[in-house]
This record gives sequence, structure tokens and C-alpha cells, in this order.
Amino acid sequence: MASSAQDVSLNTDDAKNGAPQIDQRSIRLAPRPKSVADTGLRFHLLSELVEKHLYDAGVLTLPALSRRSALAGPILDEALAFLRQEGRIEVRGPGPEEPSLRYALTERGRVSAQDALERSGYLGPAPVPLNAYGEVVRRQSVHERLVTRELMRSAFRDVVLDADMLDRLGPALNSGKAIFVYGEAGTGKTYITQRLSRLVSETVLVPHAIAVGDTIIQLFDASVHMPIEAAAPGMRLDDGYDPRYVLCRRPLVITGGELVPELLEIQLDPVTRLYRAPLQLKATNGMLIIDDLGRQRVPPRAILNRWIVPMEEGRDYLTLPTGQHFTAVFDLILVFSTNLKPSDLADEAFLRRIGYKIQFEALPADRYHEIWKQVCAEHGVEYDAATCQAVIDHLHRPADIPLLPCHPRDLIDMALDHVAYLGHGDELRFDALEWAWKNYFVAAGQ
Repeated sequence: MASSAQDVSLNTDDAKNGAPQIDQRSIRLAPRPKSVADTGLRFHLLSELVEKHLYDAGVLTLPALSRRSALAGPILDEALAFLRQEGRIEVRGPGPEEPSLRYALTERGRVSAQDALERSGYLGPAPVPLNAYGEVVRRQSVHERLVTRELMRSAFRDVVLDADMLDRLGPALNSGKAIFVYGEAGTGKTYITQRLSRLVSETVLVPHAIAVGDTIIQLFDASVHMPIEAAAPGMRLDDGYDPRYVLCRRPLVITGGELVPELLEIQLDPVTRLYRAPLQLKATNGMLIIDDLGRQRVPPRAILNRWIVPMEEGRDYLTLPTGQHFTAVFDLILVFSTNLKPSDLADEAFLRRIGYKIQFEALPADRYHEIWKQVCAEHGVEYDAATCQAVIDHLHRPADIPLLPCHPRDLIDMALDHVAYLGHGDELRFDALEWAWKNYFVAAGQ
């Protein structure tokens, strides 16, 4: 069973000083490489990466180069010795403020580094080989954890949600299968599915980059991955896990109407010459939510068909822009969310491959009141049950508009905007809500 975020703990001595102890589970998953062989990378790739760092920085000491490349001193010593023998670097004496020897490229080294940057613009910590990363992914699988009823209740304790819905979503998370949620706009699908990520909040190791042969693919994305900063490994060989990884919360990737097929494949930026990972690779060991399915510029069937093989085989087939094919472990919770009817998006054969189809529906009146009361408390205004019921009886029902979770917040927000404009304080009156209603809904037939 995967450990929780509490794995980043304190030992007895460090706890007194407030210093966090490196996650021992991460050290077991990815021990720090102490030799070139331990990295699993070709020596030529490592040497080129050293050249690129020297080209970028001009002059670097061994400690500075180690920090930039996430490689230990003995590994760098071997690469530097080779580059010096090849006449690509020169050794300079200590600087005025730096007691260590410094390394810089020769003219031959600069030419070689420029050639390397033309082939790949990646300039960062050394990558992790694809096969080694795949093994780490399997050992920290998002499916090796159990969501219980108690955990579901705790995660949604401040959300108005039917208990039956919680008891459907919980087993769906445990199933290892894709989840298809549907229902009309405003029923809370996006909010609830994003909230599910609280149930998979343990820590995982995410590499800065992975290597497929000699091709380096940037994987870590600061907009997706949330590092546990206190757990970063130190500089010593025996200090922590492999620094080519970052200890993060399990990722949550959300994409909606902007999704195009290219985002699900390896991309090469023609300007920076950087290979970037697709969305599902960034979401590995976490959750990928495809929101507003059917609103993309490509047919929804094309998007859904992209997932048939990964869902069934647990591996994704990818192709580099060079034409080279490779497979990656497909380990994530895949959630489809749509306002459309599932039968309009996919045939029955595909829908059978998705384990759970969960419909979000309109609210009963008592749940609507609960949300109304909650929103009033957030705004610091008095909850009046009669006012809420008047909105149901005199606005919703005559217009035959279902009670949706989004309505209380939207109507109250607009009503309070109107009240503030008129200078009437913060009293939530029915006439202000009626005004909000007229400005919120599009008139019939328009």
C-alpha cells in the first residue's frame, strides 16, 4: 500500500531542530546513483549534458555542476576527465571567491556543445532512463491505495453531496478503471471530480526528465507537479534519494475544451528544441480529468478512442517526432466529464470498457437549502429559509428550471452585487434575487 504524505517525517534528533528527514520510502524507490553505470544512461549522453551546462554557464565548479546536473561528484569526475582528454574542456584555478577548481569549454568544446543543443535543447538535471522510471511508477502506483467510506466522508465533509453519490465515487476510485461522469451543466461534476484528488494526495517521485535512448523528454511541469520542498535531497552521496527526481504530491491534470490530439503525444518545440511529455505522462501516478468532453475541436470519439489500448493494457504507445516508438506505463485515474449524453459520445462497446458511469442530477429542495445556507454563511449574510423557498417556488418552478448546485452561489453573488450598488447594506432580499434571476438566465427563445 502506498504511503501517505506523512511519510515525510521527522526523526528524533531532527524533530528537535525542526529539520525534516528525507523520505525513507523514496530512498528505497530510487537510490542515489554513485557511478555512471548506476545512472542507467549512456556515457555519451552524460558527457553532452555536461558540455551543455558549461556552455550555458561559462565556468562552473564541480559542486555547481553537480547541483545543475543532479549527478554525484564521481560521475562528473569521469565525464570531465573524458572531456578534458578530448580537448573539449580546460581546468582553471580557483576564483577570488571560490576555492574549488573551475571548468570551462575550449573552442572545440563550444562547437561540440552547440551541436548537442541543436539536437536537443534540454538543459537541466540528468534524465532517468525510461525503464527505470517505469519500475518506480509501478512501485508507487496510484491504484495501490484504498479509499474507504470514512475517507470519503472526511474529504467531502464540507460539501453538500448525497451519501449515495459518495458511495459510488469511492469504489470507482478503487477500481482502477476509468470513470465517466455526466449530467447537465451546473450539477457540480467539475468541482466534485477535482475534489476527488484529495483522496490520492500521497507523495510520489517525479523525474525532471526521462531518456528514451538518447532522446531526453522533459516531464516535470511546475504547473502540474507540486514539490515537497522540505524533502529535497542534499549533496552528499549518502544523502537521500536520486536527485534526478522531485518528491511531489500525486499530480492532478485537468484539460477541457482546449484539448487537441497533439497534447496527448510527445511534442517537439521547434524553437527551443525541447521534447515535452504529453498530458497523460505528466499525470502518471495521479489523476487526469478530461472536462467538457464533446466541446473540443476534435470529435469526442477520436479522443475516447485514444484511450482504449492504454485502459485495457495498462501501457501507452507513444511515438517520438523522429518516428521512434516506445511504450510507457499507463498508471493514473482517468476521469471523463461531460454535459452531453454518453450515448451521443461513444458506442456501447466503448462505454462497456469504462467501469463506472455516474450521473450527476438536479438537487432535491432540502439539498438546495443546505447549499443556500452554506453560501450565506460564506458571505456573512443571514440565512432565511423562507427567502430560499420563495426562490424555489416563484422562480425555479414557474420557469421549470431544475435546482442545480451552482444556482445558490451565482444568484446570491449577483443579488449582493445589486444590493451593494443600491447602497442597501448586505440584506439578502427576494427582490434583489429576482433581479439577479432576470440577469442570470437567458430569456426563453433567445
